[in-house]
Amino acid sequence: MKIMIIEDEPMIRDLLGETIEKWGLEVVKLEAFDMVLQEFLKEKPNLLLLDINLPSFDGFYWCNQIREVSKVPIIFISSRNTSMDMIMAMNMGGDDFIQKPFDMDVLMAKVNALLRRSYSYTDTQSHVLEHNGIVLDLRSWDVYCADEKAELTKTEFIILKLLIQNKGNIVHRKKIMRTLWKDESFVDDNTLTVNVNRLRKKLAAFGKENYITTKKGEGYVIQ
Repeated sequence: MKIMIIEDEPMIRDLLGETIEKWGLEVVKLEAFDMVLQEFLKEKPNLLLLDINLPSFDGFYWCNQIREVSKVPIIFISSRNTSMDMIMAMNMGGDDFIQKPFDMDVLMAKVNALLRRSYSYTDTQSHVLEHNGIVLDLRSWDVYCADEKAELTKTEFIILKLLIQNKGNIVHRKKIMRTLWKDESFVDDNTLTVNVNRLRKKLAAFGKENYITTKKGEGYVIQ
């Protein structure tokens, strides 16, 4: 699932992006605010987080433009708090409205609820992640290969999940540490190495010795 953030305040935009990525969702952070419709058509996101106060044209204008070509879910995020703003947001085609400053957990609850309502999943699609013979059960935190099963620690599971979700791309060590530990500045860099090595041993027991590749000075990748 891909979330497009259309927010002109860099700090809020980056915070939203980091939080959404921690939930395993893909993020597109728009910075060309005169090219909203073009970027939307190119990226094809599954949900929009749309600010009202934007350079050039406001969020109401872009919502109207997008509604002419798509029914994608749209959540307005704004410091405006009048009932007229909320009514305008809904009348323009918005699906929800959340006022700044907002609680990030509340926002993510709205995002996940809207995704569930808008898109159909089977039970298997919702709870299983698979790549190259390795299957993650997102409910039990177990990993399978053929008929074999291994139990992972929470940290090992999150690392493997993040790498599979970004398969083919290098996941930088800092990003992994930020996902695992809210403030990675208090975590010894060697702690991540130890956890990755333990995970590799468990995957090697499945015959997947080279499942995770190290990119020196950068991070890790699963092809």
